[in-house]
Amino acid sequence: MRDFVYYSPTRFVFGRKMVDTTGAEMAAMGFNRVLLVYGKGSVVRSGVLDRVKASLEAAGVLYVEAGGVRPNPEVNWVRDAIAKARENEVDGVLAVGGGSTIDAAKATAFGIPYDGDVWDFFAKGQKIEKCLPIAVVLTIPAAGSEASASCVISCDAENRKVGTSGDIFRPKLAVMDPELTFTLPPYQTAAGVTDMISHICERYFSGVEAVPVTDNIATGLVNALIDEAPRALEDPEDYDARATIMWAGMLAHNDIAGCGRSLSPTARAGGWESHALEHELSAHHPEITHGAGLAVVMPAWMRYVWRSDPQRFLDFAAAVFGIEPVDDEFSPRDEAIEDAVEVAIDELQAFFRSLGMPATLADFGLTADDIDPLLETLRVNKGECFGAFQKLTLEDCRKIYESCL
Repeated sequence: MRDFVYYSPTRFVFGRKMVDTTGAEMAAMGFNRVLLVYGKGSVVRSGVLDRVKASLEAAGVLYVEAGGVRPNPEVNWVRDAIAKARENEVDGVLAVGGGSTIDAAKATAFGIPYDGDVWDFFAKGQKIEKCLPIAVVLTIPAAGSEASASCVISCDAENRKVGTSGDIFRPKLAVMDPELTFTLPPYQTAAGVTDMISHICERYFSGVEAVPVTDNIATGLVNALIDEAPRALEDPEDYDARATIMWAGMLAHNDIAGCGRSLSPTARAGGWESHALEHELSAHHPEITHGAGLAVVMPAWMRYVWRSDPQRFLDFAAAVFGIEPVDDEFSPRDEAIEDAVEVAIDELQAFFRSLGMPATLADFGLTADDIDPLLETLRVNKGECFGAFQKLTLEDCRKIYESCL
C-alpha cells in the first residue's frame, strides 16, 4: 500500500424527504446569503427547486438565483455567475442538480475571490487559494461532484474541456435524497452508472500493485452498481436501488476507492486516461453525455492496454464477473489469460449496452474524419504522452479512437 492523504470534509444528509431540510442545514452551518445555481429546467419542472427555496426561506437564508447551467458547463456561464455573486455579496454557493451544475457552482465559488479570469484555473493551471463554501442538493447521481475534489469546465471558443482539482472546493454539505431521482430518464440513469464505474476503474487500473482493502471497496462498488442499475431501470421508484446508486456514486469519486493506489501521497490515484479521451468527445460535441462517451471509450482503452499488467485485469475479472483463466493441455496459459481478460472487458461493455449505452463512436454520428480534431486538443490538454497504467502517445490515442468506430 502506497502512502496517501485522505480528506473528506463533507457533511452528508441522506434519505427520504431530506431535500426539505436544506435550509435548516445551511443555516446551522452559517450560510446567510447564497448564490442558488441550477440547470435548464428539470429541477423547476419537478418542483425540487421550489422545495429548496421554501426550505431556505423558512430558515432565513437569502438567495440569488443563477439558472441555466447546461450539460458540460461552459466558462461564459461561470463568468456571468461570478459577476452576479459579487454584485449581491453572497457568502456561499448552493448547487441544485447533478455534476454539471455542481461543477459550475464550484468554479463560481473559487472564481468569486479571484482577481483574474476563472478560466486561468483550467487553461493555465492557476493555483486555487480561496473559495466560498459550497453546498449541494444532488438530483442526478453520476459525477460524484457532491464530495469530490474535481471540477471540469468547457470553453466552446477553444473546443476544450479541462479539469482542475483541489480539496479547497470540496462541498461542505451534500443533501442526498434518493426520491429526487425517481423521475430521471433511463438514459440519464444509465450514463450516471457508467460514469461511476469509470471513476472506480480509473483508480483501480492505476499502475500500482494490489491494495486489498481499497481494491475490495472498488470492486464491491462495481458489483453493487451492476446489481442495482437494472432494478432502477425496471422500477424507477425502487427506493433501495436508487439509494444504492446515489451512495455508490459519491463513494466512487470521493477518493476512498483510490487510497494507497497513487504514486504520490497527495495525488489522485490513476492516470485518468479514459476520461482524457472522453473529454475531447464532449468538448467538441457538447451534446454527448459524458457517461455515454465513457461507455464507448473505456472498454476500448482497456483492450488496448491490458497486456501492460494482465494480472490486474485478471483480478478485476474474478472479483466482478467471476471469470478466471482456464488453462489446460488444450489451452496454453497465455491464451487462457487473454481469453479471460477479453471476456471480462466484453462483459463490462455488454453491461453498459444492456443499460442502453452506445458502443461505438458511430452511435454519436462520428466518423474517422472527427479523430484529428480530437487529437489536436488532446495534445494541448495532455501533451505528447500521458497515462499511469500505460503511457499513451497521441498515436496510441488515435488507435484507441479508431477502434471505437
